[in-house]
Amino acid sequence: MKLLLVAVDASERSPKVVQAALDLARRTGAKLHLLRCVGLPPEIPMTPFGVTPDGFLQVLLDEAKKQIDAIAAKLPPEFVHGSETRVGTAWSAICEAATEHNVDLIIVGSHGYTGIDRLLGTTAAKVVNHAECSVLV
Repeated sequence: MKLLLVAVDASERSPKVVQAALDLARRTGAKLHLLRCVGLPPEIPMTPFGVTPDGFLQVLLDEAKKQIDAIAAKLPPEFVHGSETRVGTAWSAICEAATEHNVDLIIVGSHGYTGIDRLLGTTAAKVVNHAECSVLV
């Protein structure tokens, strides 16, 4: 393995996902590419906040960039290939980034509270079902 895509979010589970990815990278000599996806549900009206949807999305992107940069800064630099934020549905953006960067493995945390979501989570399950490479949940 050469390159691992690590998908993180703003949840409390993200540090554990990053740590698992770093442990695997150390064992295999792989590098990590960090990804944070941001989406804006279309049903949220922006006018009460005094911003346009694009302006609100930029605020979310800026915050996500700060979060991903903080994660990358805590990692040994020799293991970091890069980091990025993307706008879109998380599972789709993760799969697209994995294909674009030709990663060997996607690492994503599990999440969810009902049915199959308890085991894999909606995003994780969709990544598993749509990715062109292996996925570690």
